[in-house]
Order: sequence, then structure tokens, then C-alpha cells
Amino acid sequence: MSEQQWELSLTVQSAEETHALAAALGGVLEAGDLVILTGELGAGKTTFTQGLGEGLGVRAGIISPTFVLVRIHPNLPDGPRPGGPDLVHVDAYRLETAAEIDDIDLENTLDSTVTVVEWGRGRVEHLSDSLLDVELHRPLRPSPDAAGGVLDFDTDDDDEPRTIVIRGFGPRWAEQPLLPAALKGNS
Repeated sequence: MSEQQWELSLTVQSAEETHALAAALGGVLEAGDLVILTGELGAGKTTFTQGLGEGLGVRAGIISPTFVLVRIHPNLPDGPRPGGPDLVHVDAYRLETAAEIDDIDLENTLDSTVTVVEWGRGRVEHLSDSLLDVELHRPLRPSPDAAGGVLDFDTDDDDEPRTIVIRGFGPRWAEQPLLPAALKGNS
């Protein structure tokens, strides 16, 4: 994998802000871009992908590909980015080896789509010399039994803050993308 070029750390207060940040980032993504999403259960990986899809102008209805591994969301010809890339959304949670990754044949579409891989860290970096690594963190709640706290798994709480760390790797991401000032103001 190429060297890290930059890092941006942001705090969002809600699922809406997570979605908006991702939509802004989706607006700068191009065919051939690889995005790796990392975060515990309920951290907002699918919400982030939904925002990317909006920014890319793909068909709505993005859900987690947990049981099918790969979902393809086509670009809308009458959407905000007609002729833009499709979105390939992958869940690599159950994939453990490079051979299993290769079996889903991402190389076939990588150059013509934006590929987003949930649980992809350590599994898909070999696919591209440039990538965005996006890490989503949920807050810990105090626990008398666990040092440092435990994750709060109340998935109905959309107003729970998240920390989102975006890292750019490789020549495609030599420069940090320009995002709206309201989103990058807390970096």
C-alpha cells in the first residue's frame, strides 16, 4: 500500500451529519476510487455509504450488503452527476483471505466505479495504489465493569456523536479534497 498523504478527523453529532459529510466527499469521488470503511457495529458505515451514494448521484436505497457481499448501485442519468460512476458496495466482514476477495472479482469493475468496502481494512488494499481509509468511532459509555467504558449499542440513537477519521493514501489522494467549510471546521 502507498504511503499516507494526509489525515482529517471530524466529529459529527448525528446520522444526518454523517450522511452530509459523506455526500460532500461523494461529490469529489471519481471512477477508480477505492474507499475502505472501518468501524464497530452501528458506527455508521452504511449511513456513510448512503451519503456517498447521494454525492455520486446513484440510485437510492443503499442498504448493507451483509448477506449478499456485493451490491451495485447504478448512476442515475437524470441525477446530480449524469454519466458519473456507479457505486459498488462490498461487505468484507465474512471474507478472510485475499483469495476470497479475489473471488468476488472487484478488479473487473474497479476502474469504472467507485468501490466502497465495509470491513475492508487489511483485506483490499492490494486492489489499488490509492485509496481513502475512513474510520468511524462511536462513543464509549462509562461502565463499572470495563476499563475505559463499553460501546453503547442503542442503534436507535441517531443523535449520538461520532468521530470520523479520513486518511488519503497514494498519488490520487496527494491533496486533501476540498470539503464545505462547515464540515471540515473541526478537523
